[in-house]
Amino acid sequence: MTTLYEGAFAKLNLTLDVLGKREDGYHNIKSIMQTISIRDDVEIDVGTGEPWTLECSQEGIPTDERNLAWKAAKVYCDGLKKDPNGLAIRITKRIPSGAGMGGGSADAAAVLRALNRHYGSPLSILALAELGAQIGSDVPFCVLCGTAMCEGRGELLRKLPDMPDCVFVVCKPEFSVSTPELYKKIDQVAIPKHPDHMAMESALLAGDVAKVADLIYNVFDPVVTADHLEINYIKSICNSYGALGMQMTGSGSAVYAIMPSFEYAAVVCNMLKDNYPNVFIAKPV
Repeated sequence: MTTLYEGAFAKLNLTLDVLGKREDGYHNIKSIMQTISIRDDVEIDVGTGEPWTLECSQEGIPTDERNLAWKAAKVYCDGLKKDPNGLAIRITKRIPSGAGMGGGSADAAAVLRALNRHYGSPLSILALAELGAQIGSDVPFCVLCGTAMCEGRGELLRKLPDMPDCVFVVCKPEFSVSTPELYKKIDQVAIPKHPDHMAMESALLAGDVAKVADLIYNVFDPVVTADHLEINYIKSICNSYGALGMQMTGSGSAVYAIMPSFEYAAVVCNMLKDNYPNVFIAKPV
């Protein structure tokens, strides 16, 4: 038996635009995504000689074939005709669920990377990301990691210059948002503002943190904020300590801020922890 170890990194959406609904029911998006240092840990025992199992440190997470990590293992083994002779997957969760941070997708991506390495890396990272599209829309990016433009339903990737070094505060409110319901809402309203992806790419290329922070924008943010004003409360705390930019990530409900220093990030983190259990300081990875 061999035990594999892999980190599963959370993602933030620096930009996120919804371009319209597709014939297959999905939506075309355009988003610049960034992985950050908040991570789950994934361990896989290969060759247990027993039926597949999955354990998770967080209650309420499915531990069967409904889990994206399990699906990832099945897609990989079926697709490459590999028989692992039993798998035991263990996930230590730190990425909050229902946050828009890609926790389940990150776990699935970690399984794909770990199994691919175990079998001698028969797939390139881009081929592995393409395989990940069979599992979920955010999985391809979570396989790639770093900074990337994501289009289509998330499966079309283009690597971008690395995010310049900075400090994030990430806060997950108690409520979560139904992604399908949110897409229904945004289909029914005129989107008043769209992110400037080209300007964001230029800011990333220049390594200009202040400009990157000024350009972060998510079309879902005002839609969710209209129903959940505490997003503005979280932003106000960050803003009072000099946040360079603040925005909700994905379909929510986590809010992130790019802070001017670790010291200010620590103060904001301590203040938010009075009301919210899931508050983090993170760096781009």
